[in-house]
Amino acid sequence: MHINSLVAVGWLASAAAAVAVNPLPAPRSITWGSSGPISVPDHIDVRLPRNNSILTQGWNRAWSKVVELQWVPKATEAPIATYEPFPTAAAVPKSKRHENAIRSVSVKVSDLGAELQEDVDESYTIDIKEGSSTIHIEAETVWGALHAFTTLQQIVISNGNGLIIEQPVHIKDSPIYAWRGVMIDTGRNFITVPKIKEQIDGLALSKLNVLHWHLDDSQSWPIEMESFPEMTKDAFSPAERFSHQDILDVVEYAHVRGVRVLPEVDMPGHSASGWQQVDPSIVACAHSWWSNDDWTYHTAVEPNPGQLDILNNKTYPIVEKVYNELSTLFRDNYFHVGGDELQTNCYNFSSNVVDFLAADPSRTYNDVTQYWVDHAFPIFKKVKDRKLVVWEDLIINDPHAPNVSTEGLLVQSWNNGIANIDNLTRLGYDVLVSSSDFMYLDCGYGGFVGNDPRYDVQSNPDAASGLANFNYGGNGGSWCAPYKTWQRIYDYDFTTNLTDAQAKHVKGAIAPLWSEQVDDSCVSTKMWPRAAALAELVWSGNKDPKTGLKRTTQLTQRLLNFREYLLANGVQASPLMSKYCLSHPHACDLNYNQTSVL
Repeated sequence: MHINSLVAVGWLASAAAAVAVNPLPAPRSITWGSSGPISVPDHIDVRLPRNNSILTQGWNRAWSKVVELQWVPKATEAPIATYEPFPTAAAVPKSKRHENAIRSVSVKVSDLGAELQEDVDESYTIDIKEGSSTIHIEAETVWGALHAFTTLQQIVISNGNGLIIEQPVHIKDSPIYAWRGVMIDTGRNFITVPKIKEQIDGLALSKLNVLHWHLDDSQSWPIEMESFPEMTKDAFSPAERFSHQDILDVVEYAHVRGVRVLPEVDMPGHSASGWQQVDPSIVACAHSWWSNDDWTYHTAVEPNPGQLDILNNKTYPIVEKVYNELSTLFRDNYFHVGGDELQTNCYNFSSNVVDFLAADPSRTYNDVTQYWVDHAFPIFKKVKDRKLVVWEDLIINDPHAPNVSTEGLLVQSWNNGIANIDNLTRLGYDVLVSSSDFMYLDCGYGGFVGNDPRYDVQSNPDAASGLANFNYGGNGGSWCAPYKTWQRIYDYDFTTNLTDAQAKHVKGAIAPLWSEQVDDSCVSTKMWPRAAALAELVWSGNKDPKTGLKRTTQLTQRLLNFREYLLANGVQASPLMSKYCLSHPHACDLNYNQTSVL
């Protein structure tokens, strides 16, 4: 093996030399012993803090899966170029197999009352000492203890004769970022409650803690409303609606698994369905042609058009009732109020906006956008302890609002990668990273619009020049192609070149999965296991803490194994490589040089 290969796998040598499986995401600190396997009975005595149903449920859920699955790691780790599976737990000599035995688990939590909100302490420790019969788990909060349980799920495995922990181990763990999650979109296509819960299961297993729920869009309004029952006339069908109880059920299901649900109602753009049923006058350009082929008449980035009429005074009382009703259904202090992709041509259909601009030649669409902020944000902030999330367009796009306070605001950045993150943090905004070039999980599947003449090409007209087109190496009609692989996600260093002060404004990352081409049939395979690569990036980072080198190579086998574990837990994650690669570590690497990814 080359010297640089040895350096790159130093993390493995120090933290995982004698084990077949390591947890994902990688803990901030993990130290394995070398005295041999510790047997674990199916029935174990657990000492939990009293009268905490979340801890009790979490433990029962985790341990029942351990016992039910009798998990044998499908992918194991080995030095490059051996091309033989690293000996699994089952191969450990019998003389050491049952030297130690676990009899109990002790769980201590300092603050049982800490709420699941931004910046809650999620740290935990697991200590399994040589010769000890007790697994010691300590956490500051219930939420850290739940993470400890999911770690334990991964390291208690079967050797074919029963459950074991491969070696004594000490884990001291906590996340780098408070916001770690994915986004689902139930506006473009409907996703059922069971499938949403399946995503939450994947989030909890990978220590992601935010489900950003893009509830609606121009295409449909799927949420039943007491204030305006007519809004669900714009659901795709009566069966494709969420009742209040459905939403409460999802929120509670997530809560007991340590996952926050961040609701989003996108306003004032992307707002036709639902709103137009209440009062057609508050929606501009709803029945225009979206005109992507003739930009002069362009009114929307995709069908169907419709934006709330910012200058119509009847807009705001309706917005307030909808927002207040939805606010009662969610636990989180944050509510996402959209703000992206305002199309100025849409407001050619609004006499209110046309007259407003004509009344003063110095006015621009920035003033229109500012009018929305000045009139809508006070409504949003009336809810006690309310903080807001907006898309970055509202701050730095054209048009944008020139005066938006940084207080109580989190800005979700989706365009231009590090450049926009740099811009927003320089302005003093807290940022949530969702860069489309790195994190959009729906990218690379081709375009979804019909009668597209760009596909009507029988040979590559640019072959001689080497230029790509839609059919021959181009973006296939997907505006954000190519497909974002797990490596593309994991290798994203989104604080590059930021000052320390700027980097403190980066609060985490969310990987969006927009649903123009997503429904129940494929939501899980498009989400997983790529979202697990993000989970490690935002939990413990993509670099070895000792060498400072990217640990993409080390992640490979753990991610392949975690995909199999997701499947075993009912999360339909897609394959990443040939199954050959699971049992032949590093045989499927592109480069023998393990430091090729820096």
